[in-house]
Amino acid sequence: MRTNTKKTMMLGIGLALLAMASAACGTVTGAAIGAGSGAAIAAGTGHDPGKGALIGAGVGAAAGTIYDVTR
Repeated sequence: MRTNTKKTMMLGIGLALLAMASAACGTVTGAAIGAGSGAAIAAGTGHDPGKGALIGAGVGAAAGTIYDVTR
């Protein structure tokens, strides 16, 4: 392979990886906020905080993904 072609391909691969990593940012943030909120709400209402965190993480991840897609 030529040097210029190889550099161009590596640049393209690097940009694709960067785009994939930044695309999941809203999903991860939504899951973290949802887990914390779910645990706090469950504990405040007298339910199991672990289950609340799991439900909150799922809802937050879904909301974060929707936000990323529509943004």
